[in-house]
Amino acid sequence: MIIIQDHVLAAASPEMATLDESNLVAICQLACTADKKKNLADAKLLIARGVLLGAKMIFLPEAVDFLTSDREKVAELAEPMDGPTVQAYQSIAKQHGVWLSAAFHIKSDTPSESKQVYNRHMIINDVGEVVSTYDKIHLFDATLNTTTIQESTWSIPGKGIVPPVACSVGNVGQCICYDLRFPEIALSLAKQGSDIIIYPSAFTQTTGAAHWESLLRARAIETQCYVIAAGQASPSGQKKSLYGHSMVIDPWGQVVASCHEGMDVCIANIDLGYLQRIRKKMPVLSHRRNDVYKLSKL
Repeated sequence: MIIIQDHVLAAASPEMATLDESNLVAICQLACTADKKKNLADAKLLIARGVLLGAKMIFLPEAVDFLTSDREKVAELAEPMDGPTVQAYQSIAKQHGVWLSAAFHIKSDTPSESKQVYNRHMIINDVGEVVSTYDKIHLFDATLNTTTIQESTWSIPGKGIVPPVACSVGNVGQCICYDLRFPEIALSLAKQGSDIIIYPSAFTQTTGAAHWESLLRARAIETQCYVIAAGQASPSGQKKSLYGHSMVIDPWGQVVASCHEGMDVCIANIDLGYLQRIRKKMPVLSHRRNDVYKLSKL
């Protein structure tokens, strides 16, 4: 586990964060497979570790329920919203009295969509209630070297963004993985009052090594929000196909916490006073020339 506290890297920042650590978050990096029971057991272990470290909210990756390269198995392994996996996470949140963020494969209620699923990001409060859901709107269809990935063959695109959620650590805006490449969604969430923008992810090794940190830092800088990205790592002993490197970026664009390879937990303090001071010193959102360019509603 790597823990970088108190914004020691932010030497060029016009404001320094306080030493207060009363608003801690934990980021859990998993290495999921098609074994849903093992994935849940691993998540329980990391969540418990985050709770022991004092986290008020815990962030988990995309596809926290399972990962498989067999497209036919995606719909087979997926569950409805009220299925046992989501219920298990609700029970974990209630047991520990902690907020959770995670993304799941969720079956559609529409018969014509029976072979596809929603890539759904959920926020669960500290009494086990699902308080917000967001369905991924940007689906990853790309060719990397000789490998073609077409998320649209098994996922149903979401229809829009959802407003920020008032959580225990601040106002949280929800995204998922490939959404990271589209700054419009982050800017829209910032304009709606987000303090934190989150990207549960399963970035590939190829794209992660090239772009992951750069994109996360860019989203934090342009929105002046904390950015939290919990990622999937490759399972031990398997070919390294997933990038991992889960991290927290502060509103000045500095990495304040990050995970090692494989399964891991890192923690960071979300200093909302620091965020407000950054925005006051450089009010970029109010400087936007909406008379010249406009963000259309997503």
